[in-house]
Amino acid sequence: MAWELGVLTGLADAGVDLVAADLFVGTSAGSVVAAQVTSGVPLAELYDLQLAPPRSEVAARIGVRTLAGWGLAMLRTRDGRSFRRRVGRAALAARTMPEAERRAVIASRLRADAWPAARLLVTAVDTATGEFEVFDRDAGVDLLDAVGASCAVPGVWPPVTIDGRRFMDGGMRSPTNADLARGARRIVVIAPTSTGGGAFGRLSDEVAALRRTGQVVVVRPDRAARRAIGRNVLDPARRAPAARAGRAQAAAVAAAVAEIWNS
Repeated sequence: MAWELGVLTGLADAGVDLVAADLFVGTSAGSVVAAQVTSGVPLAELYDLQLAPPRSEVAARIGVRTLAGWGLAMLRTRDGRSFRRRVGRAALAARTMPEAERRAVIASRLRADAWPAARLLVTAVDTATGEFEVFDRDAGVDLLDAVGASCAVPGVWPPVTIDGRRFMDGGMRSPTNADLARGARRIVVIAPTSTGGGAFGRLSDEVAALRRTGQVVVVRPDRAARRAIGRNVLDPARRAPAARAGRAQAAAVAAAVAEIWNS
């Protein structure tokens, strides 16, 4: 989250206003960022919040057992939906904080309680069926629940209940789900993680398909940003350095993004 907001702020410093986009696709942490930047709250204010001490945040880690479970599920099937069903079963069985407590954490991050006027797509996965779900303002789902579902890392955070169904992180289908932007003419993918393959969608495949009809640029963390983020992407203590690293990195990618965005 913090790195993404840093990148967006740095690009705005360079005259590249991605907040003016027609479409936002949010997956996992990206769903929080997309909901924040479309809320009407100034980007500079959202960035400054990343520099404040994370008093309301709960430290977490994707443990070895969780990663091993994902790996085992992938070895047993390369079919994406079957893989997600296996992970979903583990997510439902995992011991996590109560769902209501996690919902309060997500609420403290969002700066709005209603879907924005801009088109926002929030991704999630049904834990029981492995079905990929895309929520928008016409889905009849509360924005807070949609974002909470997209951020529900299986084995770490509790699945989110929506209309009797339990949903987990949309990143279990693809790290970015960038393919949802198909048909757009100018696309900027801000991808803090982009590893794919096997049961996960590959960003490279998604970008190749998007380039058939539009221009695409991908921004990933550089070496300094990866160092600032650290090995544990769920550590709130890394938020301020990650935000600063994202803002600094934006200067190096601004020309490439502007070539597409401002053309």
